[in-house]
Amino acid sequence: MTRSICFSAAAAMAVALACAPASAAMDETVKGALALQQQGKAAQAYDMLAPLVATRAGDPDYDYALGLAAADSGRAGEAILAFQRVLSVQPGNSQARAELARAYALGGDVDTARAQFNTVVQDPTLPDPVRQRFDGIVRRFDREVAGGSTDVSGFLDASAGHDSNINSATNLSTITIPLFVGLGPGTLGGAARRIDKQYYDLQGGVSVATPASRQMRVFGSLLGTWRDNIGDRTFDQASLTGTVGASYSFASRDVLSLSGQAQKFWLGHDGYRTAYGAIGQYTHLMGNGAALSVGAQLYRFDYDRDPLRDADRYALAVSYADRVLVASVSGGKEEARRNAGDQFSNGFVNANLGFEYSIAPGLNVVGGVSGELRRYDDADPLFLKKRRDEQIDASIGLKYLLTGSVYLRPRVTYTRNFSNIALYDFKRWTASLGVRFEFRGN
Repeated sequence: MTRSICFSAAAAMAVALACAPASAAMDETVKGALALQQQGKAAQAYDMLAPLVATRAGDPDYDYALGLAAADSGRAGEAILAFQRVLSVQPGNSQARAELARAYALGGDVDTARAQFNTVVQDPTLPDPVRQRFDGIVRRFDREVAGGSTDVSGFLDASAGHDSNINSATNLSTITIPLFVGLGPGTLGGAARRIDKQYYDLQGGVSVATPASRQMRVFGSLLGTWRDNIGDRTFDQASLTGTVGASYSFASRDVLSLSGQAQKFWLGHDGYRTAYGAIGQYTHLMGNGAALSVGAQLYRFDYDRDPLRDADRYALAVSYADRVLVASVSGGKEEARRNAGDQFSNGFVNANLGFEYSIAPGLNVVGGVSGELRRYDDADPLFLKKRRDEQIDASIGLKYLLTGSVYLRPRVTYTRNFSNIALYDFKRWTASLGVRFEFRGN
């Protein structure tokens, strides 16, 4: 929110500057720097002015231009000093005071920024159009002081397509089970072999975040999914996931969040698994829309009809995100809670890379690739050896903007799981076309 306030302040200052004549004594260096500033070349303007601080500091025209260049090139501290020097000579300079407020906001000092803007609004010489714009900025600061506004967002998604392997099963027709090797190869059929079907799925979710204080926000979300495999109910899937938590923003703008999550999963129209757990994450903002996060997860899985698979899952993750890429690496352990289920216990490591890149106005290409390695603790009781899996997933698609909030989404995915036990070695691909509606409000 501070960033939007700063942009609004800059726009307001453009109006203010248009209403005020330039100093007749302004020299060519300052004029050249202001010209670069207007062209969006703040860093170049700063490089032109900064070497002159020792001899020019105290000249209000120079200090004002330096403050603008410093603020817009990410040097909030230097901008504050420059605008303070302007006001020490010209205490009634409303433009400099407004820019000082913007510099404080960029530096994260919202209280001081709001006080400075409030002083500007009280200036009787301020033109009415500028005063009205500044009044709006002060109201935004008031919301920021209170912790911001309540944000509501969500989506609805519907798609249909073809899945070559709805049950993630092998394509082999026969298999030899070491425990029954004397009987020879066994014939696979039904759900033990790959099944390909057309399908449709529906997804929807809503999330709400509201301030509890200046630095604390509480949030909650609900996500539901439904997938119907046409002509085969056995592997239809549905899920409902709820999340509640809180986040705390530090003065550095880094964020610590803690949340609890619960999920119910249905398979073949019957309850299959209940999961619940906690997630902790620390996010460091790196500028230019990039962020680095570290997190920890603890989950408990309860299976409705297979208690030997009940397990606790622990994981640590590191992720990076910017305006185009999302990358993460995680690892952990899934531990069966009963000794008799140790063949399901496994250690895992996975890596993910996703991207969304604009290739034309309203058209983005979206894709990703991930890999996971799993090593199981105990031998499979039928195949008499410990299971080892390496899985690769890849996807590619388009996101085409139909209207302001509706997207068309063609997509293709591919999965390959390599396993030392043939029953779990499989390939899978899907092709689908979907429509997605997104909404946001506060």
